[in-house]
Amino acid sequence: MEIITNTSPRKGVNNVHPTPPPLPAKAPEYGRKGIFMSKRSALTRYNSASSTARDLWDSLFDGGFRADVTIKTDYGGIIYAHANVLGMASSVLRGMLKQAKGFGKKRSISIHGVHQDAVRVFIRFLYSSRYEYEEMKEFVVPLLVLSHAYAVSSLKRVCEQQLEHGLLNLENVVDIFQLSLLCNAPRLTLISHRMILSNFKAVSATEGWKSMRNSHPGLEKELLESVIEEENNQKEKIRKSKERKIYLELFEAMEALVHICRDGCRTIGPHDKDFNQNQTPCKYRACKGLELLVRHFAGCKLRVPGGCIHCKRMWQLLELHSRLCADSTSCRVPLCSNFKEKVKKQSKKDEIKWKILVKKILRTKRIGGSVSFIASSNSMSS
Repeated sequence: MEIITNTSPRKGVNNVHPTPPPLPAKAPEYGRKGIFMSKRSALTRYNSASSTARDLWDSLFDGGFRADVTIKTDYGGIIYAHANVLGMASSVLRGMLKQAKGFGKKRSISIHGVHQDAVRVFIRFLYSSRYEYEEMKEFVVPLLVLSHAYAVSSLKRVCEQQLEHGLLNLENVVDIFQLSLLCNAPRLTLISHRMILSNFKAVSATEGWKSMRNSHPGLEKELLESVIEEENNQKEKIRKSKERKIYLELFEAMEALVHICRDGCRTIGPHDKDFNQNQTPCKYRACKGLELLVRHFAGCKLRVPGGCIHCKRMWQLLELHSRLCADSTSCRVPLCSNFKEKVKKQSKKDEIKWKILVKKILRTKRIGGSVSFIASSNSMSS
């Protein structure tokens, strides 16, 4: 036989190497004990089953070739299967097969309580890990029950994922919530519980809720308590949000007050400040409203605490500033040092109220991610 190489060209043949076929994949190394496998890790590490192999398993189930197990379902239904496949896929079915009675080598077991078609989908999954989406959509609830009852964790995960990603709805959420508690599915419990709380009015009108009320009144009571708790939490969240907004507005007013008294803003500021027409826009949101308040305070004839509501507000802002200011000796905000002296003569009750307010303002601003007012107060010098 003549071998075609670069060194021995054959007449009439191009001196070109043929493309070699791809190398075969490396065979998996299985751990063995004697002639039997000791571990299944090499088999389960990768899901490399081809579509052809799965088709063969489906054909084995559909054709029932040499089936040695008869599965009896509701309404006289019968499904044929293979004991080896059932036993390897489910430890519960393996135990049932050991105790099953039959004629010759054939044995019989029963799966009742769910539709025959759901049992068929369940058994098919044991063979090839396959399912049709429409079948899953129709039988997801009984399949979840069967996967838990017969310890088929892979099918249980599939059911949970399908419910989480679209099959869970307002009509079945109560049933799924109850099943998730029975089937030890904590993530599904959490998801269904959140859906119930978020859509309580619609869910409480469903047949599933009415059925739960009759069969599990204690569970209904717990859910109602959860709904009330959730409503209270939402109210508390809104209250804290509004409270935080007020503290932030007070802090911004303090910043704007320092800005006006130290740097000047637009047409108002210190007496030694020169204003020009081309000033940069003010960055303090509270500055405009505070400017109007300062102008009113400067010209009001009832400028005594309690005499004018606008002036009273200004007095409160000035006192709040003094409590936040770190250095009243160099501060250019009017009456800052006077209020510092007044603090020493206040009652203990008023002092506690002011301290709580200051503490909340500073805490709110720190949570917001900005520097504290005290830090900016240190730079308030002429």
